[in-house]
Amino acid sequence: MQASPDQAFKLRKLPPSYGAVVMPLVLSILMSSIVSAVSTAIGAGWTKGFIAAWSYAWGASWLVAFPSLLIVLPIVRRIVAAIVDQPARS
Repeated sequence: MQASPDQAFKLRKLPPSYGAVVMPLVLSILMSSIVSAVSTAIGAGWTKGFIAAWSYAWGASWLVAFPSLLIVLPIVRRIVAAIVDQPARS
């Protein structure tokens, strides 16, 4: 029995316990790439070497961003829980 085309390209999902690491990983990749691109564009401009300068800046900032998120995210969740009312359970 062959897998359908829809199932052939479907990735297996990680268990829910990985969410505590995957969410900060994805967030740190996206945020550090955006912030470093903006910072590089402001500092160096859209020059010929922009991609090289940006990729170096992104790598350096991601090395700080990911561990920082692992430490800070639980604190942020507690602060948000203290500020935002939780929905009523039915």
